Amino acid sequence: MLSPYAIPILYLICFSGLAYYIIRIIQSGAETYNKVYTEETARQFADIFLFIPPRRISELAWAASVAAFLILFFLAGDFSSTSGTIRGIIFGALAAGLTLNLPRWYLAVLKRRRAEQFNEQLVDALMTMSNALRSGASIIQAFEHIVRQNQTPISQEFNLFLQETRLGVRFEDALANLNTRVNSDDLTIMIRAIEIARQTGGNLTEVFDKISAMIRERMRIQKRITALTSQGRLQGIVVGIMPVLLVIAMFVLDPKMMISFFTAPVGIIIAFAAVILEIAGALMIRKIINIDI
Repeated sequence: MLSPYAIPILYLICFSGLAYYIIRIIQSGAETYNKVYTEETARQFADIFLFIPPRRISELAWAASVAAFLILFFLAGDFSSTSGTIRGIIFGALAAGLTLNLPRWYLAVLKRRRAEQFNEQLVDALMTMSNALRSGASIIQAFEHIVRQNQTPISQEFNLFLQETRLGVRFEDALANLNTRVNSDDLTIMIRAIEIARQTGGNLTEVFDKISAMIRERMRIQKRITALTSQGRLQGIVVGIMPVLLVIAMFVLDPKMMISFFTAPVGIIIAFAAVILEIAGALMIRKIINIDI
């Protein structure tokens, strides 16, 4: 005859093994995140001259992830019932997982702003380099003149280009490295003009003047288009956020009804269709308002 404690002991052993297996999976994922994700992100931050140790990125990301988990847990769940606890854990885990990607999202924002600032400075830099070439300076001296003005980020990128040439890198290879780092269409046009002028000759000062005027006109048109499409952009943001806020509000007001809805087959199908339509609408609005010049 089995002891009355046999079944609870077996349950305890099973749940202990499952908990150990889950903890091992989470630990393995955390180690991979710290070694691969944060180190790669740190290298990309270094590309824009922001030298942040990978350990610091990992610490900030995990702290933000824990804070997001706790906030969503107490907003969407509670300890009064098992369903409330499970609901809080699910929403908290989703928020924590998304928060771990914050360093990459922040990096993308910084890269976009840095590229916009670089293109704005490139207009004046081309005029300055054109004037320097007219006064008899070489192309290297024209780059040095931009570096001495100490306007970031263009001075940082041009200074790195000059350091590569001083260390023995070929002029063309250093230009190619500069183009790869910055990844700007305007800079690509300038580099192609320099390469053609070095190979075939030509008045590089006039080319720089024309490129500068073209970039300035393109930026003016782009700002005009941004102002005209601002209403559509705001509508896309409102349409995308409204359903999410509505679902969160309904969970707070009547969690039993929402749990019944999301556990029913019809509710799951409707929710899945709503997500697909939301994504399709967001992509369509983005396609309409994004006008490439």
